[in-house]
Amino acid sequence: MKAIQLEEGSLHVRDVDVPEPLPDQARVHLSAAGVCHSDLHLARGDWAGLPNSMPLGHEGIGVVEALGPGAERYVSVGDRVILGLGGAGGGYWCGACEYCLGGKPRLCAQAGTVMGTFAEQMCIWAPALVKLPDSIGDEEAPLACGGLTAYSSIRKLLKNGVFPGRTIGIIGAAGGLGHYSVQIAHAFGYRVVGVDVGEERLEFVRSLGADHAVSADEAAAYALGLGGVDAVLVYAARIAGFELGLSMLKRGGLFVGVGIPPSGDGNLQVNPWMMFLTDPTIIFSAVGTVQEMRELVELAAAGKVKTHVSRVGSLSDVPDIFNELEAGKYTGRAVINDLTR
Repeated sequence: MKAIQLEEGSLHVRDVDVPEPLPDQARVHLSAAGVCHSDLHLARGDWAGLPNSMPLGHEGIGVVEALGPGAERYVSVGDRVILGLGGAGGGYWCGACEYCLGGKPRLCAQAGTVMGTFAEQMCIWAPALVKLPDSIGDEEAPLACGGLTAYSSIRKLLKNGVFPGRTIGIIGAAGGLGHYSVQIAHAFGYRVVGVDVGEERLEFVRSLGADHAVSADEAAAYALGLGGVDAVLVYAARIAGFELGLSMLKRGGLFVGVGIPPSGDGNLQVNPWMMFLTDPTIIFSAVGTVQEMRELVELAAAGKVKTHVSRVGSLSDVPDIFNELEAGKYTGRAVINDLTR
């Protein structure tokens, strides 16, 4: 079968053996894979300390083709499923530690990663799979990480006392995660200030349901005119986006970091006096849980969340797609819909 391999920083489409599922694993014949910004960061070596040789891809939709011992408890051969649950923590969790029992399986000491959806077939821990209704097409493969990450971050607003009806800022609102976040926040009943760059992208943000769409260079002043936003979610993978988010908050507001900037961007600098004067709550949100994926699937089936696909291609197109993604050439997401070449 065909699969993309990252080998010492270079991308290659290789012929590899069809994998055999281990206990509690399912082998999924993939029909589509989403291209996440995280895949680009890994391919470029943007994050210090991570390997430069590995399979790539962690968003996918497909059909269960084979089961390892015990996996029949979770899925059946022939089930159409979405997989991924984010690259970090979606491949295994113990289910018994304080983090798993507390609803944070990504923090489990035994958590395993998901990598390898840029391939015709892959094996994955069966409890990480969620069955899909026929109404959700293969183009929704990016829900597996991008959509789930956005959904989980919006859910954290509720957990931190920012309820529907309040005003929130979404930075990177036209991007792969942000465009989901605008739709989900709108469906939940938040007033959304979407932030991005360029009138075409801002018009796209308005079309998703944002109440206001403003450019990044005007966002801080715009938020100040509103008295500050109750919460801000930062999907832009740049430190400048994090700094902008903090500047938009009202006193006592909630900051939710989601994007992961390249290591070369340096660290976020926080002024203690700003902390003292404004008393923000600062948290991070990464990927989500299986239950949140089930809830997101229900939203998508109801037509309240949809992937905006601007680019499709085959495995061999991935290097070009990475270049285009890096240059910000399109809104929404790219999807690999031909995994055979």
